[in-house]
Amino acid sequence: MIKYVKLVVLLLIPFSLAAHDIEQADQALLASGGLLAYIWVGAKHMLTGYDHLLFLTGVIFYLSDFKSIVRFITVFTIGHSITLLTATYWGLKVDEHLIDAVIALSVFYKGFENLGGFKKLFNDSSPNLLFMVFSFGLIHGLGLSTRLQSFNIGEELFLAKIISFNVGVETGQIMALIPIVFIITKWKALKSYQSFYKAVNFYLIIAGIFLFIFQMHGFFNS
Repeated sequence: MIKYVKLVVLLLIPFSLAAHDIEQADQALLASGGLLAYIWVGAKHMLTGYDHLLFLTGVIFYLSDFKSIVRFITVFTIGHSITLLTATYWGLKVDEHLIDAVIALSVFYKGFENLGGFKKLFNDSSPNLLFMVFSFGLIHGLGLSTRLQSFNIGEELFLAKIISFNVGVETGQIMALIPIVFIITKWKALKSYQSFYKAVNFYLIIAGIFLFIFQMHGFFNS
């Protein structure tokens, strides 16, 4: 167990150390780059948003065909677009550590569900996946809104900037999902898939726990 926690720490520390410098660079870009800069920053945030990508990886693992993947990712996209657009437009702010802690729990939840945790521990089926994906999409959208509101975006073209950032998020999401879907789909044909499935979903559980503790520590010490 300890070695897995250490692995997660080693994988995530570089992101944490670079976060401040990246935010400053993004602020400078947004101040001078127009709407295209908002698309770029939105795409980059999704591509480097390991918590969002870990959750989506868990969702894809649960699905068996491309049609289902499109349906569930669309529902997730609708969910996070609703809260990203509305929360940012209305200026609704949530503590970044708290919302990221909840997102971490969504990562834990997906790994736990994929490994049959509800059946094993509660002898019951898991909640409706489509509903849960939509619900977690709303939560992830709050996290995206919190990130956008951390920048000084001014009042000019305010709605257009929010929409542009969201377009960038969707673009980044598609770019990130293509290799993830490809790898998982191809691996399903191999004999080692079950071991791969268990290992990755166990990692999701460990990553979710670590990220939750990390964010709560940040909340209580901020």
